[in-house]
Amino acid sequence: MAAKVFESIGKFGLALAVAGGVVNSALYNVDAGHRAVIFDRFRGVQDIVVGEGTHFLIPWVQKPIIFDCRSRPRNVPVITGSKDLQNVNITLRILFRPVASQLPRIFTSIGEDYDERVLPSITTEILKSVVARFDAGELITQRELVSRQVSDDLTERAATFGLILDDVSLTHLTFGKEFTEAVEAKQVAQQEAERARFVVEKAEQQKKAAIISAEGDSKAAELIANSLATAGDGLIELRKLEAAEDIAYQLSRSRNITYLPSGQSVLLQLPQ
Repeated sequence: MAAKVFESIGKFGLALAVAGGVVNSALYNVDAGHRAVIFDRFRGVQDIVVGEGTHFLIPWVQKPIIFDCRSRPRNVPVITGSKDLQNVNITLRILFRPVASQLPRIFTSIGEDYDERVLPSITTEILKSVVARFDAGELITQRELVSRQVSDDLTERAATFGLILDDVSLTHLTFGKEFTEAVEAKQVAQQEAERARFVVEKAEQQKKAAIISAEGDSKAAELIANSLATAGDGLIELRKLEAAEDIAYQLSRSRNITYLPSGQSVLLQLPQ
């Protein structure tokens, strides 16, 4: 009797384990921000896109393919040429995500690695097309315009593959060695020209100052000559008195000056 009970329990446990395995294989989860496409072994890829949550499928017959529908960044470096035939190194940063309703078509025509197959090729194509419209100098001075045109053209091109571009920005822009050296040489030449212009302007100012000073000296000499002609020696005597007064004032402030009264005999004790 006990043997039959244990045998029944064993069969029930085995059946329960098999049923649990079947149920577990018939369930799958779609995480937040993801979508699932169902591949059926008999009918191929289904047009229905499965949303977030836990869902049922037919074991062995159906298989879920999970796609991340959140925005993801990708940097795409490209080497291209400008309108004036200068080499340009550009790195484009793209935030992209797939259109959820077009996931069955994306999986069927491109595959799960759609970003690897699509983004590098269309980014290179658009960048070369846009950069070729601008000179090297314009790429620097009109960078915002270049970025906007790249964003508009690339967004339109990516939409044909079922991709949404949330942001497109130029993160790196450099030129070839020859162009960089030419720009540096031009800057040095401009600095030398500015320095030469400053030297010329300084010389002109000094020349004008010398002319003005000479004219002032000439005018002063003319005035003195006129004064001498008018006042005679009186002006000279006046200048002598003013000079003597100034010398006496300066000597009076010096401690090394000794005054000797005139008309008196003064005995100085000089060393022998």
